[in-house]
Amino acid sequence: MRIGLARRCCLLAVAVLCFVTISIAQVAVVVRFAPPALPVYEQPLCPAEGYIWTPGYWGYDNDFGDYYWVPGTWVLAPEPGLFWTPPYWAWGGNGFAFYPGYWGPHVGFYGGINYGYGYFGHGYEGGRWENGHFFYNRTVNNINVENIHNVYVTNVNERTVNRVSYNGGEGGIAARPTAEEERVMHDRHVAAVQAQTQQVQAARANQQLRASVNQGRPPIAATPKPGAFKESGAVPAKEAGAPYRPPANRAAAAESNAERPSATVHAKDLPQHTMQPPNTGNEKQDQKYLRQQQKMEAKENQEHQKLAQQQERDHQRMAQQQAEQARTQQMEQRHQQQTQQMEARHTQQQQRLETRQQPAGHPQQPPVKH
Repeated sequence: MRIGLARRCCLLAVAVLCFVTISIAQVAVVVRFAPPALPVYEQPLCPAEGYIWTPGYWGYDNDFGDYYWVPGTWVLAPEPGLFWTPPYWAWGGNGFAFYPGYWGPHVGFYGGINYGYGYFGHGYEGGRWENGHFFYNRTVNNINVENIHNVYVTNVNERTVNRVSYNGGEGGIAARPTAEEERVMHDRHVAAVQAQTQQVQAARANQQLRASVNQGRPPIAATPKPGAFKESGAVPAKEAGAPYRPPANRAAAAESNAERPSATVHAKDLPQHTMQPPNTGNEKQDQKYLRQQQKMEAKENQEHQKLAQQQERDHQRMAQQQAEQARTQQMEQRHQQQTQQMEARHTQQQQRLETRQQPAGHPQQPPVKH
């Protein structure tokens, strides 16, 4: 088996303030520093057919003002034909934003981050679906062929890689969505399944997985199944992806985050989109750009309304069925994931439009938040 990530150290830049939303924590946070580099670790053995690899990543705990490692793990796909698009961090003009992962019929944009094991920055080369069964590429997965027979061998060309865990900004991955990845943004998406949610919650509660404690080298880097932190198949990180030292003002950041309001859960609670009017100095060009902005705003606000109506129908159905609390909580988590993914997509679209509208030689301004 080939290890998908090379070991090359890189230095992380310290970022200025930014607002990000962590779907599991369900709070809005202010992060004053960039996420650590991706640690070096081995992929655990795939437990059984139908499990798909979901790579580890750094989450953020608002209560402690600290990043924590969410171990990579094998997860049963929620239904045949779905692939996992990993979450990622990205520079948004004034800080780093967190974009949650999701399931869908195609792999979308995940920041160009090289997570390894099939996720090399764009797409997924670790396997494919055929007639309702998942087939594994043995060159990038740890598979026991005595137990799993749906395998094939496709060599993947080595690429220049590093262990940077975020897109854009100083020292970040310089990648943008391809035309296909932009199309995938509009596919049907399925939020992380309950087992993944539990994996995040367990990681967040484990003090040893905090970056300030493990210095970027988590003692549990990956697990054979979600929640299997203490099983024999769980693996530690071999080494940190780069030297990591938490900022001295981390405690102050945690204190300032404590009074942040809860993140928006439902699309109906989102404000209308408003972008900063173009000002290139060319009146004719500004009018053209303004029409483009108005068209985008109208489309995005229409998507707000459509999702709000869908979520309201979900509420009505649950009320009619007199659903138990556990099902209702799962629905609310799904609603928040849907809302966040939509807003993340809208932010990316606004950033790309504003980049195209920047006059030559002028630095990009951060998009107006909504």
